[in-house]
Amino acid sequence: MDYSFNLYNALAPEGICLALKKMLAANNANPVILCIGSDLSVGDSLGPVTGTKLKEKLKNLNCYIYGTLAKPITAHEVKYMNEFLRQTHPSSPIIAVDAAVGLAGDIGLIRLAKGAIKPGSGANKKLAKVGDISVMGIVAEHSVFNYSLFSATRLNIIYKMAEIISEGICSYILENINSRIQNVDTGNFKIVG
Repeated sequence: MDYSFNLYNALAPEGICLALKKMLAANNANPVILCIGSDLSVGDSLGPVTGTKLKEKLKNLNCYIYGTLAKPITAHEVKYMNEFLRQTHPSSPIIAVDAAVGLAGDIGLIRLAKGAIKPGSGANKKLAKVGDISVMGIVAEHSVFNYSLFSATRLNIIYKMAEIISEGICSYILENINSRIQNVDTGNFKIVG
């Protein structure tokens, strides 16, 4: 099942958190977040901006976030990341975040889907799929000239979407950690967060 949230919906972060709970209910491990994109184009920077925000929000927690403004993971590096992530985090689900193109009326939607994301498809690139959960922010209208549309994307839209996505993922991770702490049995005592 796919979920969509408008960036102007005040409940979008909570919706993202709930959608992740539903999609990852069978897996109790902390997810690995892979934020795909480049800081060289505003429209393609959704992933790195989201990754940077997540690093700030989840500082000092045992969370793995790949792809930030300081160290972006571009679509070309995904082929190496797939193997790396499966070897390094074999039991962790991978949440892949990337910018996407769609219909003109869909600009501003954040879509979550169970299944891999195909990075670079908005720029007509043929690259490997990655992730177990896809988080796509529709930042431009689909066209033959998608790359030029990525350059014309407003930074405000990217920033708002990154804030919503990072808030939703952060809430999910914190709730996941808290529920595991509450369920840890230490002999006669239960650890309660």
